[in-house]
Formats: sequence, structure tokens, C-alpha cells
Amino acid sequence: MIVRKVVFPVAGLGTRFLPATKAVPKEMLPVVDKPLIQYAAEEAVRAGIHELIFVVSPSRTAIQDHFSPSAELETLLERKARHDLLHQVRSVLPAGVSCHFVSQAEPLGLGHAVLRARELVGDEPFAVALPDDLIEDGSRGVLAQMVALFQEHRRSIIAVEPVPREETHKYGIVSMESGADGLGAIKAIVEKPKPADAPSNLAVVGRYVFTPKLLECLARTAAGSGGEIQLTDAVAMLLSCEEVFAFSFAGRRFDCGSKLGMLQATVAFALQDPEIGEQFADHLEKVRGEPGQRN
Repeated sequence: MIVRKVVFPVAGLGTRFLPATKAVPKEMLPVVDKPLIQYAAEEAVRAGIHELIFVVSPSRTAIQDHFSPSAELETLLERKARHDLLHQVRSVLPAGVSCHFVSQAEPLGLGHAVLRARELVGDEPFAVALPDDLIEDGSRGVLAQMVALFQEHRRSIIAVEPVPREETHKYGIVSMESGADGLGAIKAIVEKPKPADAPSNLAVVGRYVFTPKLLECLARTAAGSGGEIQLTDAVAMLLSCEEVFAFSFAGRRFDCGSKLGMLQATVAFALQDPEIGEQFADHLEKVRGEPGQRN
């Protein structure tokens, strides 16, 4: 029951960020100097996962290019003795980590995207990570927390966090039993309920660790909300077969699927950057002091 594989569903069109995403996947948009997808991949590697499975659009190759060697760039950096930059380029995909790509021709839902990876996942536990949810929690990473809990309990685990009650219609919502260390058994899960119908205000966040049984459930899941195959519906089916845990993780989540969340993440990560953090903080103070700026 070792978690060796992670699925990244990254075939979406990113319409909220048009025209920037007309030709580039939104997961390739940068936060400071790294694209969203690299933050997610690094989090997975820190969790001990060494097989990265990307569910991509067949018409876009930027993610494949990012994780592939670039002989021309590496030769140029080597010739110019830019060994610091050369190390950064070669570290995009660490030694011992492999990438696999599978296409999702139509955007038929998150559940459908995960199901596209079924052959590559095989009959073993696996993680799912949505790069849109960028989570800052120091050096460990949410997936590392979840993988450790999975090793202990051998049950599927879904990351959750509280949201304002009026925003439950934007998320999958769970009700859970109270437990130690933020971990508790899920009693119910509902996709995007109205606030009056929501079983709680605990929203599903884009980090999951699943037993192989989840893929069997996905294969039997019909189209649901929005005419798409919802991962939430498959989890509800999984609950009838085996126990599933919700995990209130440690860390701050940025919703980088929205413009505001992307800007908030950029500011937060820029302030922590060892190269520019101090200068950027000074710049923000100057901006706040300029006439007409909001404080």
C-alpha cells in the first residue's frame, strides 16, 4: 500500500485567464518564477512519490515540454558557465522521477480526467493533486502529510478546509466525524450544494489519496452536476464500500483558479523569496503610501 503515483488533471481550458491561456495551460502560469504545475510536482516528490501522471489536452504540449530535457538551453547555459541556472533547469524533473502523459480530448469532468489515468495507475493506491490549489505550509507539503496518514490507516483520504457557508455551492462539501489530528471519517459528501442544503461548511480541497477501489467506482459513475463525471459522486459511491477519511490539513491554500487567488499567491511567495522578498516588501509599502491607493 505504498503511494508511488500521483495524477495531475491538467487538461482544462483555463477560461478565467483568457487570453493568457489561449495557447498555454493555466497550470503553466507562473507564481514568481515557477509555474503552478511545478509547485504541485515538487510537493508530490517531497511526499515520496516518483511517478507523475499528467492528464493533458492533446492540443497543448507546454507541460510535456516543461518536464522534458532541453538540450539547446542546457548547452547554452553550460557554455556561459551559468551553473546556477543549469541546476535549476535540470532540477525541474529530479533524478529517479518519471513522467507519463495521457490525453483527455473533451473536458468531461474531474472524475473523467482521473479515470483517463486508470491504466497507468493500475491496481495500487495513488494520489490526485489539483495544481490550482497552491498550498503554502513550509517545507513538508500537504501530500506528505496525507501519504503518512494513508500508510497508517490504509484508507482513502481527502483534504478539506472550512469555507464561508454562502460559498458551499462552489465546492464538494463533506460532513465528518471528529477525530484526532484533523482526521475523521466522512459521513456524507455532496457536490456544490446550496448553503441551505450543505451538510457542513467543510470544502474539498484539491489533494486526495485513494485506494484502487476509487477507480472502480469512477468507472460506474454516471454524469452528474453540469453533465460531467464528478469525482465527488465516485467518492460517495466509495463510501458505501469502505471507510473514507477527511483531513483538515496544516497550511494556507491559494485558489489559483481565480485571478484574485493567483495574485494573492504571487504576493505571498514573492515576499518569501530570498532573492527579491525584501525589495518587494519595500515596493508594496511605497505603493500603499501613494495617493489614491487602497490601504
